[in-house]
Amino acid sequence: MTIISLPGSSGYLNPTEITGKKVTYFSNRYVLGLTLTAGIGGLLFGYDTGVISGALLYIKDDFPVVNNNNFLQETIVSMAIFGAIIGAAVGGWLNDAHGRKKATLIADVIFAVGSVVMAAAPDPYVLIFGRLLVGLGIGAASVTAPVYIAEASPSEIRGGLVSTNVLMITGGQFLSYLVNLAFTEVPGTWRWMLGVSGVPAVVQFILMLFLPESPRWLYMKNEKSEAIAVLSKIYDPDRLEVEVDLLSAALEEETLSKNSVKYTDVFKSKEIRLAFLAGAGLQAFQQFTGINTVMYYSPTIVQMAGFTSNKLALLLSLIVAGMNAIGTVLGIILIDRFGRRRLALTSLFGVVLSLIVLSGAFFLQSSQSFSEICEAYILNGSCKSSSAWFAIAGLVLYIAFFSPGMGPVPWAVNSEIYPGKYRGVCGGMSATVNWISNLIVAQSFLSIAAAVGTASTFLILAGVAVIAIFFVLAFVPETKGLSFEQVERLWKVRAWGSAYETESLLENGSDRNGIYVA
Repeated sequence: MTIISLPGSSGYLNPTEITGKKVTYFSNRYVLGLTLTAGIGGLLFGYDTGVISGALLYIKDDFPVVNNNNFLQETIVSMAIFGAIIGAAVGGWLNDAHGRKKATLIADVIFAVGSVVMAAAPDPYVLIFGRLLVGLGIGAASVTAPVYIAEASPSEIRGGLVSTNVLMITGGQFLSYLVNLAFTEVPGTWRWMLGVSGVPAVVQFILMLFLPESPRWLYMKNEKSEAIAVLSKIYDPDRLEVEVDLLSAALEEETLSKNSVKYTDVFKSKEIRLAFLAGAGLQAFQQFTGINTVMYYSPTIVQMAGFTSNKLALLLSLIVAGMNAIGTVLGIILIDRFGRRRLALTSLFGVVLSLIVLSGAFFLQSSQSFSEICEAYILNGSCKSSSAWFAIAGLVLYIAFFSPGMGPVPWAVNSEIYPGKYRGVCGGMSATVNWISNLIVAQSFLSIAAAVGTASTFLILAGVAVIAIFFVLAFVPETKGLSFEQVERLWKVRAWGSAYETESLLENGSDRNGIYVA
C-alpha cells in the first residue's frame, strides 16, 4: 500500500488523521531519550556562547598581550563563531554523506579536543586555535541535532521536540553564567571555565554510541530493515505501517534522481529555492533582531543603563539568561499548538515593542535632564533612576517575547521544510547563514552604538524586526503537524500552483481527500 498526500479543500491529511492516534511528549521514553541526547549538542552551543564573556576577564589577567590588544580580545571571542560558520557548512554535507549519528560523534570529538587545547593553552594563539576547534564542533552540532531529532519525531510533536534543542542552548547559556561565578575564586579560573565544556561532549559521545542512526536516513540509504526496527520503537503497529508507506513513497521520488546533491543544486529547483529562502531568512532575522546583542552584551547593556557595578550587572544578566530558558519552555508547549508561523509573528510583534521601550529608555538617559538627575548617583558608582529600570524592563520584555517564538521557530522550521535529499545540505547552509549573521551582530553592535547612539541602535533593530514580520507573512508557510512528505508537496504547490495539483491528480489518480491506495 502506498499513501500519497495531496492538497485538498480541507487541507492535508497526515498520519494521525489516518490512524486516529497521536503521540504525546512523554508517552514514548525512547523518543524523549533520543531528543535529550541529541540536545546535548545544543547545550555545548549555549555554554560556549555565554562562558567566554566571563573567561575573557581572567584571560586578560594571565596574558598581558591580550589585555593591551583589543584585536586579540575580539579574535578570542569571535574565532569560535568563525569556526562554527565552517562547521555548519561542512556539517550539512557530513549529515547527508555519513549520517546524523556519525556527524554527532565527529562533532563531539572535535569539541572535546578543542576544550582540552583551550584549557592547556600556553599562550593566546594556542587558545585561539582551541576556540576554532570548538567552533567547528558547535557548527556541525547546530546542523545535526535539529535534523536528528526531527527525523525521529512523530509529526504532531516534532516542533516541540526540536525546540528542546533550543532549550538546551538557552540552558547552556544559563549554566555558563553559573560556572563563571563558581570558578571565580579557583586557581586557573578561565582554564576551568573553558575546559569543563568538554565534559558534556564526552557524555554525548558515549550515549550516542548506544543510539541508532536516524530512521529516515537509514531508509533513504536502502537500509530498510534497520530503519523499520527503529521506527517500531517509536510507533504502534498501525501507525508504523503508515509511516513506512510514507517513507517508501518519498524514496520512490528521490530515486528518480540518483546524483548526489551539491550546494548549487539548491538554487536550480524553484520549490527548494522557496524553502531555503524561508529557512535561511528566519535564521538571519533571528540574529538581526538582536538576540545576541542581549546574550553577548547583556552586562554591558545593563551598565549602559546606569548600573555600573560589575556584580549587579552579572546578576541581572543571569536573570535574563534564566528568563530565556523559561521562555523556551513556553515555546515548546506552544509551537505544536499555535503553529510555527503564528508563534513567530506574535514573538516579532513583542520584539518590536520591547526594542522601542529600550530605545526610549536610552534616549531618556542621554537627555540633559536625565544627566542632571543621575549626577549624584553616578558619583556613588551607580545610577538607579527610573529610566535605568525602564531599560531593564525593556530587556526583560525583549527576552519574554523573543525566547518562546523567534528562539525555537527558525530551528524547528529548518528541520522540517526540506526534502530528505536536501535536508542536510540546506540545513547546513541555513545554519551557516545563522552563524554569519551572528558574527556580524557580535562584531558590530558596540561600534554602531558608539557611532549613532544606543537608542538609535535599538530603533534600527526594531526596524529590522518590522521587516521580519512582513517576511514571515510573505514567505513562511505553516507546517504544524504535517509529515515531511506533506511539507514537500506544500512547496511544490507554492512553486507551481494549480499546475502541480492538476499534474498530481492525473499521474496518481488521487481523489481530493488526498489519499491514493495502490
